[in-house]
Amino acid sequence: MVNAYPDRVKEFVIYTGLRIVLFLASLGIVIGVWLLVGDNVPVLWAVAIAFLVSGVGSYFMLDRQRAAFAQRVEERAARASAAFEARKASEDVD
Repeated sequence: MVNAYPDRVKEFVIYTGLRIVLFLASLGIVIGVWLLVGDNVPVLWAVAIAFLVSGVGSYFMLDRQRAAFAQRVEERAARASAAFEARKASEDVD
């Protein structure tokens, strides 16, 4: 039997991995710029700014991956809804 599990989560893993990479890159850039300007980096502010920058960046740069992930979720929801309706209809027949 072939395991279909990796195929089901492929889009999720790709999108999440790219979001993490984008956040870490943003954090590195924010800390680097902050160190160029000053000699002290408040970590909480650096993380917050990197979080905002990576969020905006992912909106534009990861559109294709987000669309593929959303399509996979929509297909799965449609199959679950169809299965639920089929079970409901079979109960009504009984």
